[in-house]
Amino acid sequence: MVIINGGVTAAKGFSAGGIHCGIRKNKEKKDLALIYSEVPANTAAVYTKNLVKGAPLTVTKNNIANGKAQAVICNSGNANTCNANGIEIAEQMCALTGKALGIAAEDVVVASTGVIGQPLDITPIANSMSSLVAALGDNSNDAAEAIMTTDTRKKEVAVRFTVGGVECTLGGIAKGSGMIHPNMATMLVFLTTDCAISAEMLEKALKTDVDNSFNMTSVDGDTSTNDMVTIMANGMAGNEEITAEGDDFASFMKALNTVTVWLCRNIAGDGEGATKLLECRVKGAAELATAKTVAKSVICSSLVKSAMFGSDANWGRVLCAIGYSGADVDVSKIDVSFVSAAGEILVCKDGAGVDFSEEKAKEILLKDEIIIDVKLNSGDFDATAWGCDLTYDYVKINGDYRT
Repeated sequence: MVIINGGVTAAKGFSAGGIHCGIRKNKEKKDLALIYSEVPANTAAVYTKNLVKGAPLTVTKNNIANGKAQAVICNSGNANTCNANGIEIAEQMCALTGKALGIAAEDVVVASTGVIGQPLDITPIANSMSSLVAALGDNSNDAAEAIMTTDTRKKEVAVRFTVGGVECTLGGIAKGSGMIHPNMATMLVFLTTDCAISAEMLEKALKTDVDNSFNMTSVDGDTSTNDMVTIMANGMAGNEEITAEGDDFASFMKALNTVTVWLCRNIAGDGEGATKLLECRVKGAAELATAKTVAKSVICSSLVKSAMFGSDANWGRVLCAIGYSGADVDVSKIDVSFVSAAGEILVCKDGAGVDFSEEKAKEILLKDEIIIDVKLNSGDFDATAWGCDLTYDYVKINGDYRT
């Protein structure tokens, strides 16, 4: 397996585009994206568990209840959430897309991201559909840009892998910078693959992977209203369809996880105001659930995040986050180290502090990617979670996000 360029258009039969249609006032910012498959694709999705959900999620869930879709339309700049006519607008977006592409409205996934509680005018979208369809091509980059809100960089990746000796491709784009917390899905992610896999196995693959990728990512502890991860598989690679677990399914899962973890790391590293990517690796837990709980608690701790911003080796905050996580751990067995490109330093052994060089620790923590290595020394289960530091700029960004 190898990482390649191309994002959502790397797989056979997929095209994408992104344009500025007028939802955003800034004409320099693209705000409408389209992804299209030449043929109907098996489709699966996972949605936010926030009880307040954007209208597009409801419409998408209904549309893909049969496990099929052929296109994705997504706007940025307005979340279409908590609006009296939200469902109507989301359905109109699907109808406009379907008509422009010559497919059924029910074969369209619809998504929106941006400010909550502001009416979404369908007019600029309707007026721009012909331009959006004309923009379709090998333009994953434009689609990735069009779904951004407070993101500072585009997020797209693809991998090439083999299933039964047949070369397949899986790619994705994502947006996510704030309102990100593990409660599925934590952001907008669109995945495409030309691998042939049944709708049932595709759904199983996505739900299984999400628990170890997007649900292990947090920026600020806020679960958004519009978060969704979707994957379309059009089967155009020509491999024998994956209909059950086995070597082929394992190969698909590995490719999927490679893409999703890459996106997770880039979403966390691009957290609102962030200067550092934090990765908490928990090893030696008695149960998998324990490892996951500990890892998420550490990367969600505001005090840990603040310490990492200040390059302060305040390991006590890591122990504190583990202690209140609710996980059943033996504190007297815990070891903690900080790791980066500048080296590694042990700061806690058997639940107690050890002598270490503050200067070396500072050097390690000044890097832009920090690993918080936690050894529970109580079993064989491991887990990893991703987050970012907490900076002054996070407050600045969210203090006037709407105005």
